[in-house]
Amino acid sequence: MKAYPSAWALQEAMQTAATRWFRRHLLTATQHQALQAAYKPDFYRPGLFSRVGLVLFTCVGVAGAAALLALFGAAARIEDFRLLGWAVALGCLGAQELLIRNTRHYRSGADSALLYISLGVLALLLADWAESLTPPGSRYSAGFGSPYQTLVLLPLWGLLLLATLRYADRLAAAATYLVLLALLANWLLLFPMGRLLLPFALMLAATGVHWLVGRLRQRPDYPYYRSCLLVLEVLTLATFYLAGNYYIVREGNAEISGLYLSEQIPLAPLFYLFTAVIPLAYIAVGLRKPSRLWLLTGLAAAAFSLFTLRYYRSVLPPEIAAVLGGIFLLLLAVWAVRYLRPARHGLTSLADADLPTSFNLESLVVAQTATVPTAPTHGFEFGGGHSGGGGADGAY
Repeated sequence: MKAYPSAWALQEAMQTAATRWFRRHLLTATQHQALQAAYKPDFYRPGLFSRVGLVLFTCVGVAGAAALLALFGAAARIEDFRLLGWAVALGCLGAQELLIRNTRHYRSGADSALLYISLGVLALLLADWAESLTPPGSRYSAGFGSPYQTLVLLPLWGLLLLATLRYADRLAAAATYLVLLALLANWLLLFPMGRLLLPFALMLAATGVHWLVGRLRQRPDYPYYRSCLLVLEVLTLATFYLAGNYYIVREGNAEISGLYLSEQIPLAPLFYLFTAVIPLAYIAVGLRKPSRLWLLTGLAAAAFSLFTLRYYRSVLPPEIAAVLGGIFLLLLAVWAVRYLRPARHGLTSLADADLPTSFNLESLVVAQTATVPTAPTHGFEFGGGHSGGGGADGAY
């Protein structure tokens, strides 16, 4: 099922971990070199700029091949461009498989570009197929809340899910999650009470996916899907907050209703509470775990909550509010950096490379795995008596 060997993901994870441990002085230079040699990457992945170049080169190559196929189709008087789309999509998938197997490309840019092109073309073909099944009088009303949207979203979700399971691509995983939310929203909007239940359903869906991500981290193939699960965790946290944010709910309700100006929504105090409490809960969890992901998400959510408050309850002019807010955040950052150096309450502002370490990683492993020999039990032993002097000393 997996397109890439699982050993490649393990090699990448060990290379990253070894570098991090060496930077924190948990490994000596010799140990670091030994780990790098033991988990030497057996795949091809160039640097960032080379990957960008491979993406551009692949896109130009696919465009040229598609143009050539179109010319051959025009010469053969083939007017159905859907055949061209299928040829491009299947050709890109086949080229990607050959690139992985023969040249051992692992997220080098070329294989990812081929995947995105094939998925994009297949999505267009699915949309065209769904439009052909939609009655002519219903095409202009086939937006969200229309049963015809399911004809596009459901096959597209299955396609993206298969791509995520096989290639473990982060963008494919994010698209799979977003299409799932779109499916849920489209199904709820088919009912009269769906608009009222939509925010709570999205929050519940985000909670369920977040729980599933936690369970999937316990699987033995976790290193292969590690980047996908990280993206999904970020998206679930963002979804849970945005689905309860007052600004998103109010403006989204106006957009769905076709209103030019938004109106007050039902259960507004509850969404006020969500907007204020969820960022604080994220920050508290991030500090308690501790988790940088939860902490940064909570800080971003808090900033958006302040934007929401100012959007509907403006007190100061924008320029004055921006200056005062910037000064406050700058002073808060300076205080936090100085207060958390050295570490306090399990938190520190020092970088990983600057953290003090009082032990060596290899010594810790040896100490944990070494066995202490037990003393042998003494049984009956001969000897111990002595003689001499013909008994004159009172001992024989």
